[in-house]
Amino acid sequence: MKNEYDQEGFFEEYAKMPRSRDGLAAAGEWHQLKYLFPLLQGKAVLDLGCGYGWHCSFAAKQGAARVLGLDLSRRMVEEAKKRNAEKQIEYRVCGIEEYEYPETMWDCVVSNLALHYIEDIGSVFQKVHRTLKPGGIFLFNIEHPVFTAGVGQDWVYTQEGKPQYWPVDNYFIPGERNTRFLGCDVAKQHHTLTQILMGLLNNGFLLEAVEEAKPSGEMMGIPGMEDELRRPMMLLVKAAVRK
Repeated sequence: MKNEYDQEGFFEEYAKMPRSRDGLAAAGEWHQLKYLFPLLQGKAVLDLGCGYGWHCSFAAKQGAARVLGLDLSRRMVEEAKKRNAEKQIEYRVCGIEEYEYPETMWDCVVSNLALHYIEDIGSVFQKVHRTLKPGGIFLFNIEHPVFTAGVGQDWVYTQEGKPQYWPVDNYFIPGERNTRFLGCDVAKQHHTLTQILMGLLNNGFLLEAVEEAKPSGEMMGIPGMEDELRRPMMLLVKAAVRK
């Protein structure tokens, strides 16, 4: 997994994003994602790609007994320790693919906007299933396949600069997609909807919820938000391990 997040220019631009400044309340998907969390009182929670630690903090405030946040970016982990340092949270610089995934260790594994950087997503699903306890929950938010299959992951614009349509190409060809994000060249991994959902089922998970994120009514006044209803950007999935 490549790590653009430790590049100084990229990290500085990321820090300016509303979700970086204001946390979960500024995340367009949060009004849907928060209701998919299981009860966390007394539970052990693993966050894959924790970023600033917002979801770790949420788990701690919901009564989780232990929370481990992993991120490949040293800068992200340092920022998480500053912003979200509840006593039951541990942060570790570690890639999603490098973590050891001890057997039946966690009650809930969460990952927000990190899995679209992983090439072998099926292997991660297998490892997450192993590390969850019976009845455990895997909850993740990944960039939607329609978004990652977008040509340059951007709109085609009119001469006046208005978004005209969202182009999709090579949908059934998974793999690396190079795009511009926050002024930097960023490599992501495109996975089809079949790869994501069947990858979970083939690794023993039970699907409990599948939602496509869209902005809340309260956010519709923000410039550009109406265009977010024209194509899906994020896919929210809740899966369970059999009891």
